[in-house]
Amino acid sequence: MFTNKNTSESLAPSSESTTLVAAGTELKGDLNFSGSLEIQGSIVGKIVADDETAQIRILNGGSVLGEIWVPNVIVNGLIEGDIYASKHIQLAAKAKVEGTIYYSSIEIERGADIGGKLVHEIPATNVTAFQKAGEASDSSSGHKPKVEK
Repeated sequence: MFTNKNTSESLAPSSESTTLVAAGTELKGDLNFSGSLEIQGSIVGKIVADDETAQIRILNGGSVLGEIWVPNVIVNGLIEGDIYASKHIQLAAKAKVEGTIYYSSIEIERGADIGGKLVHEIPATNVTAFQKAGEASDSSSGHKPKVEK
């Protein structure tokens, strides 16, 4: 009567699950998560995502003191520490970041404050794949590059 046909799927962690650190809450220590993490309070420690689709949002009034290792990052609060956003980072108008930002794709709104370096990084697997594809197509096509005399 109350059965779920997809019982095994419902027990697996959902990539759409959201964890909230509410305003007035302070967590100390490292935090690993999957899905989505929203911070209105504060976290002191390293934050690491367990999956490639994970997202963290530091909302206005929220703060993080420590490193962030999450593929997708949205900041509208305070971060004191380095950010490693392997996919995308968005710095909203009230974002304040004190640290180095390592990113693949970035959006910065007017008013965002960055006190550190921006380091653009392209995943090695993409560069390797493009190089191999380029090498394979050049050698397999039978065409030799033109040499001007």
